[in-house]
Amino acid sequence: MNKTLQLEGQVRETTGSRAAARVRKEGRIPAIVYGHKLEPLAITLDAHDFVRGLHHGHRLIDVKVGKNTQTMIVKDIQYDYLGRDIVHADLMRVSATETVRITVPIELKGTAQGTHEGGIVEEHADHLEIECLVNNMPEAIVVPVKEVGVGDVIHAGDIALPDGIKLVSSTETIVVTCHLVAAAKTTDEIEEEAPTAPEVIGEKKEEGEGDQETGD
Repeated sequence: MNKTLQLEGQVRETTGSRAAARVRKEGRIPAIVYGHKLEPLAITLDAHDFVRGLHHGHRLIDVKVGKNTQTMIVKDIQYDYLGRDIVHADLMRVSATETVRITVPIELKGTAQGTHEGGIVEEHADHLEIECLVNNMPEAIVVPVKEVGVGDVIHAGDIALPDGIKLVSSTETIVVTCHLVAAAKTTDEIEEEAPTAPEVIGEKKEEGEGDQETGD
């Protein structure tokens, strides 16, 4: 698969929230292009083509604006409040020979041994920040979990990265754990564990309580 997505961009003449909203209604995504010590450029991209390219794992984008074509990477994406639709993208100009820092998703592979021992696998981090050459960017960091048993922990520093990939995230970042599922307690067990209210010595009795003396 060609890892470079081919898109055509249009220069935005006006910026701001209202202008961006109009762009999105037209089926396009507002974006800002920066990098290589050039002035930032506000553009729009076809929403359908851009989103489809991301879903197919494209990291590099060749964007043609007018007669010029520049290679870029997706540096940041902003979603709507529901976390579904892309509302803005940050793109950075790059060349094939330069080193960049990017965030890539983590992909767990295999069925953990601990799941056969009554445990569950919990993913604590779904992305890692790495450093690599532009032409060596992985679509994802694959983490095998087949040998993970109950009580095991995988830190970012434990992951074997492909050649040419350098970890930027902390090596102590917890990525995966496997632990037993706590059994639900019965009502009787909860009541037995509940502390008993201590008796207050010398507490004044309510009127009518206790023995009453009667006259002859």
